[in-house]
Amino acid sequence: MDCRESALLVSVLLLALALCSAQNYVLSDDGGLGRVFDGIGGLSGGGATSRLLVSYAEPYRSQILDFLFKPNFGASLHILKVEIGGDAQTTDGTEPSHMRYENDENYYRGYEWWLMKEAKKRNPNITLIGLPWAFPGWVGRGKNWPYDYPDVTATYVVNWILGAKQYHDLDIQYVGIWNERSFDIKYIKLLRYTLDKSGLERVKIIASDNLWEPIAFSLLLDPELSTAVDVIGAHYPGTTTITEALKTQKKLWSSEDYSTFNNEVGGGCWARILNQNYVNGQMTATISWNLVASYYEDLPFGRDGLMTAEEPWSGNYVVESPIWITAHTTQFTQPGWTYLQTVGHLAQGGSYIALTDGKGNLTVVIETMTHNHSVCIRPPLPPFNVTSQNATFWLKGSIASIKELQVWRSQFDFKTNKPSFFEKLKPLKLVDGSFTLNLAEDEVYTLTTVSTGSKGSYPDPPPSARFPKVYKDDFDVRSPPFSEAPYFADQTGVFEYYINLTDPGPHVFTLRQVLTERPITWATDADQTISVIGDYYWQSLTVTCDVFMEKMNAGGVFIAARVDKGGQSIRSAKGVFFWVFADGTYKVTNDLVGETVLAEGQSGTEVHSWYTLSLTVKGQYASGSLNGYPLWKNAVILTPKAGWAAIGTRSFELAQFDNFALVAE
Repeated sequence: MDCRESALLVSVLLLALALCSAQNYVLSDDGGLGRVFDGIGGLSGGGATSRLLVSYAEPYRSQILDFLFKPNFGASLHILKVEIGGDAQTTDGTEPSHMRYENDENYYRGYEWWLMKEAKKRNPNITLIGLPWAFPGWVGRGKNWPYDYPDVTATYVVNWILGAKQYHDLDIQYVGIWNERSFDIKYIKLLRYTLDKSGLERVKIIASDNLWEPIAFSLLLDPELSTAVDVIGAHYPGTTTITEALKTQKKLWSSEDYSTFNNEVGGGCWARILNQNYVNGQMTATISWNLVASYYEDLPFGRDGLMTAEEPWSGNYVVESPIWITAHTTQFTQPGWTYLQTVGHLAQGGSYIALTDGKGNLTVVIETMTHNHSVCIRPPLPPFNVTSQNATFWLKGSIASIKELQVWRSQFDFKTNKPSFFEKLKPLKLVDGSFTLNLAEDEVYTLTTVSTGSKGSYPDPPPSARFPKVYKDDFDVRSPPFSEAPYFADQTGVFEYYINLTDPGPHVFTLRQVLTERPITWATDADQTISVIGDYYWQSLTVTCDVFMEKMNAGGVFIAARVDKGGQSIRSAKGVFFWVFADGTYKVTNDLVGETVLAEGQSGTEVHSWYTLSLTVKGQYASGSLNGYPLWKNAVILTPKAGWAAIGTRSFELAQFDNFALVAE
């Protein structure tokens, strides 16, 4: 026997040994099918997580949307869930309400309407869900709680659904009920009644869109409540459910999940939970918070989206690994497919799921993510082991006749940091109704009869760039496509384009803070309103803005630099805040709440007059001017060392801003 024959024999023997040592798994519909698959989705809101997306120029904005929603291109999402804006801080910013006051209705505020239409344009079959995180203050009738007057709250939510159809031709299919403290049974029943009375019997309710309990127990005890609720939604369930939820026989969803930094470990987290939410918890839909990380990265939970689009000024965006991990399932299944009962865990760690359309198609998704490479932000992940393994899958029942499967693979390859995602391999021929895979650690495989999958691409977007050091906005937009000005990220209050018809001078088109009442919120909104903009790492800069107070006596406005916090931490924000007040005084403070005073005195400012404020911060010193004349100087600033620029008001009050300008060093 020569060397070549010896080598060939060794190869054959090794292959035979591998096949013999492979663990066997049966995929079959002989014993019936599992639960119906409802899809994989992304969440825009909770809050303001798509804020910067709308400011991207074309073609980059459309490219981002294609990677999210276009079928057989990128994530190809089945579900889009959006925030029903409540004018309140709900994690990374505020989103405007459609009913700011009881007699007010406006279905063009914000950008969620636009986003839903863009998603629907790409995928007409996408499932649309709305969920309120917060409510305008009037809904609570003076209380920071939306459920004491459930008829008012139900009407408010139903009007949003009706408005989506009337003004945007959008059919909302599900509405969630969520509050961090509890849920209200009376409200759920009344919401169902109000939906039905409004001709919205097709709209289904997700409750409590937070936790498995106590809603699962209540559904088992209350037949009327059970009739009202269609889906039990849990947030960050850790891939597990509870017995009582299963007993209800309701659809079980992970209605908010992921929330993890979108590097490769984040991609591993997403791969693991997409499979194991069903394997462990019988959850038939998983929705990522958030859809796209399109907010300033130094706000809370920076880059916790399926992809990153946080630089509209440069056009740069990044298609992160979770996009391609999503594609492993979404491009080869559709809502309405059914899980096989034969899903489970691999012998050496990892998991597999299998779905069928009932018409002869089969999709199998396998993941072998190791513990340290698949940790999500929450909940804590118990230890487990995954090692490389051989796995043989046997097809039985109606799928036994399948002869060939398309193969797609992602390899994270943490050792070399040279991952490959969503790579199409050669089709796999089945032998006697079976196939064998050599599965390494940290891999995802899709094996499917569906042949339409593809890895979409565009030319590289422009390179990443910091926020421009010189920036101006006069807000002179006669027909703004969105109610918000570019790049401003409202952290408390709502700042919208405004046409000042009473001013025949240069301030006809302005930016106005429009809230006069504190909203009902679960987050820690400030007592002041504030919108941030710019580069979080700016140290030395000049901020200039024209300001106009509308609140008599107690009114006040500010411009600021080095603002160091936002999101849920906005109440404790530090920085350099230059205030002027309607009572003719000014103040310079080191914090948003105004407790640490650096300078104060007379300004001569009054209500219903325009003033130009300018704030310069350089090194440890700050100075300010009013209408071009120095008002104070050389205030000592020890901390913070850097932060955003900002504008805002003393309280929830009307005020206008114009001719905003930044110059940073």
